Amino acid sequence: MAQEIEQRVALHYSQGSLEATILAALKSAGKDPGRLVPADLSPVDEFHIGGREATVEFATQMEVRPGMHLLDIGSGLGGASRYFAHERGCRVTGIDLTEDYVRAAAALAKRVGLAERVDYRSGSALALPFAPASFDGAYMLHVGMNIADKAALVAQVRRVLKPGSVFGIYDVMREGEGALSFPVPWAATAETSFVETAAAYRRHLEGAGFEMVKMRSRRDFAKEFFHQMRARAAASGGPPPLGLHLLMGAETPQKVANMIDNLERGLIAPTEIVARLP
Repeated sequence: MAQEIEQRVALHYSQGSLEATILAALKSAGKDPGRLVPADLSPVDEFHIGGREATVEFATQMEVRPGMHLLDIGSGLGGASRYFAHERGCRVTGIDLTEDYVRAAAALAKRVGLAERVDYRSGSALALPFAPASFDGAYMLHVGMNIADKAALVAQVRRVLKPGSVFGIYDVMREGEGALSFPVPWAATAETSFVETAAAYRRHLEGAGFEMVKMRSRRDFAKEFFHQMRARAAASGGPPPLGLHLLMGAETPQKVANMIDNLERGLIAPTEIVARLP
């Protein structure tokens, strides 16, 4: 069952030729694909609420240090990993279910000169292909919504972390009762959506031996983010050449509208959790 879900999740995200699509959009945005810096990619490779601003704040909450080897679970196009490598001086290994994302992430890292500081593998968060105590820290950004067995996920993360390591989570979490509107960015239907409460995440983490450090809802931040996004779209008459619509496809307006609806009805909110192994 878990393997079937993972196949459907991977299919949901797969686009087939992401690198070519992104390079074409970069050219339309006035960028030279042969002379890119990591920040040039941020409009498209930060596939979570708040984009680069959320990543920067999340990294601050995790208190990462230069030289740490981090595991990026559900690394997508690699935006967060490249930020941690370029701006925070870390080495990052990413893992993702979607082959198209893994290939594009590696190609983009090479284009911005970070191939020696980041690497990406195709694989499952429920069967991490790493030896015990391999990493100084781990994180995931908007990933848990696609994973049903969060206890198994947390157990795998614990296995590959060294003692004293930090585990940061920035996921969409359940805040109120009621049926969610679909499609949303992470799922076309409820069959591949597994949104849980922050309290449930805490139980899984503490059950695996993690100690809670910080936990906070980013509800108000998310509302402001979407308000500003709508204002920019209205002012410009449509999406920019480079943006998350390249990843979400033709259903982008409906997915975003449903995300906002779920948020404004008090059903969900992006939430940060930072936990640590003793």
